[in-house]
Amino acid sequence: MKISEALKVLQSVPREGEPFEAALVCGFTPLHLETLLGARLQQRLSGRRIAVAKGLFGDTAGTLESLRGARPHAVALALEWQDLDPRLGFRAAGAWNPAAVADIVTSAARMLDRMGAAVEQIEPGVPVACCLPTLPLPPLFHTPGWQSSEACVLLEGSLNDFALRVVRRPGAALADTARLAQNSPPAARFDLKSDLASGLPYTLAHADAVAEALALLLVPPAPKKGLVTDLDDTLWHGLVGEIGPENVSWDLDSHHPVHGLYQKLLASFAEEGVLIGVASKNDAQVAARALARPDILLPPGKIYPLEVHWNPKSGSVGRILKAWNIGADSVVFVDDSPMELAEVAAAHPGIECVLFPKSDPAACLALLRRLRDWFGKPRIAGEDALRLESIRQGEAFREVESGGGAEAFLSQADATLTIDFAVSSSDARTLELVNKTNQFNLNGVRFTEGDWLRLLANPNAILAAVSYQDKFGPLGKIAVLAGHVDGDEMRVNSWVMSCRAFSRRIEHRCLQSLFDRCAAREIIFDFRPTAKNGPLQDFFESLTGGRPQGPFRLTREQFEEKRPLLYHRIVETESTSWMPSQPA
Repeated sequence: MKISEALKVLQSVPREGEPFEAALVCGFTPLHLETLLGARLQQRLSGRRIAVAKGLFGDTAGTLESLRGARPHAVALALEWQDLDPRLGFRAAGAWNPAAVADIVTSAARMLDRMGAAVEQIEPGVPVACCLPTLPLPPLFHTPGWQSSEACVLLEGSLNDFALRVVRRPGAALADTARLAQNSPPAARFDLKSDLASGLPYTLAHADAVAEALALLLVPPAPKKGLVTDLDDTLWHGLVGEIGPENVSWDLDSHHPVHGLYQKLLASFAEEGVLIGVASKNDAQVAARALARPDILLPPGKIYPLEVHWNPKSGSVGRILKAWNIGADSVVFVDDSPMELAEVAAAHPGIECVLFPKSDPAACLALLRRLRDWFGKPRIAGEDALRLESIRQGEAFREVESGGGAEAFLSQADATLTIDFAVSSSDARTLELVNKTNQFNLNGVRFTEGDWLRLLANPNAILAAVSYQDKFGPLGKIAVLAGHVDGDEMRVNSWVMSCRAFSRRIEHRCLQSLFDRCAAREIIFDFRPTAKNGPLQDFFESLTGGRPQGPFRLTREQFEEKRPLLYHRIVETESTSWMPSQPA
């Protein structure tokens, strides 16, 4: 991005947009980096008004320490070697002799320890993005440039210790140095003339690469949720119906290891909670024998559903989306046939359709990295491992429910609902659930970690996380509700529930708990209809007799009149910060 382009982006700021303040922490003169970071954030948060606040020149540690107790929406830290000791830069007058080098190593370690402590003391819930030093060290070591010195290794060891402290802080993220090197070659990063003249050491291209990396860490895209894969010449090499299950291959000995790498990546995704399905034109029994081979790297138990037959793949993908109960825009379809990809793309707008490059190892590596970018997530929650099993259980739930009356079925489901009013505002799973849920979502509002922290800073705020289990098994944490109490009114700002929990009257029980705990006469919902929250609109219509078009009130009397019988066993935990009054 050029400066003129960045300024144009920043000039498009909506006047009515909510402010978003990012604290830029760096020891050099930010100049273009400040402008480009603002523009990159504006691109990712188009409805917000971005403001980038910078700290003091040459005092990175002091700027970090000044953020203790502050609540910016985000912190962006662009660290360079001179921030550890001015003698590691080109503007300081200090000596570069061997005695000075030994002192620099010690001084830098102390400074990194100070900075690590400052990062850890930033308010929980404020996201921190950090870019480690990207510029070359000056030629101050006694070794030639092609040899690393002991002092340099010690410096890098202290930096790695600092980096570990950063990544272990909840809500902090570190830019990947290898990816940054792809986007900004090391030889094209440093501008000595600019550094000496103005204090900005970056070339324009490198300033943009750093700005983009920091913005991506602070406002990452929502991860994809499911991957549908073909079998022949994709999951394995060969046509299983022609050469037999024992002859399809995916290893080095067969000279087709790219398929094995793809299997390993999908197996990793499955362990992280990504849904894996199969859409293949094949004989189902023959394909099942290949999937059952003991040397396959993607366990068949991690695949659901399996759509293996000779019908169009668009129909297979449609049934898989229905079974998963997620939108096409959350799914990637991988196949070796451009024709099949085109047919699925035409039937399911929004789905990512990707060609498997079976004969091009370099393109296959690029695909694996692209898939990791689509499905990667900052952290893995315990509920992620439950996702596939809960979908299978949901299918069993629906089958049993359809075999008899819903009332009799629900009364015998042995359901336990745990409503945790003591969950921390910095709990990563609650915010993740709010930001990735579409169908049962009060208003579609996505929150940054800083926004979420601000919402819950109200002394009368309530945050509840809901977990569910019945005789079919646990679903884990499946709903989040946030709002605040004002007298005998409760205002709900955010309410989401996973589609895995539909048809169990959990939404009714959540409202019952709110009315009871808060002694609320009525609940005000900050509702907004979206293109995807039809299930929530249906629920509200069942209570009020009409679909709301915006924020509305629901009285206790209205709710009690329309509330069905509820059979859940309830476990509630108390909030440590706000104790609700008891109902009269």
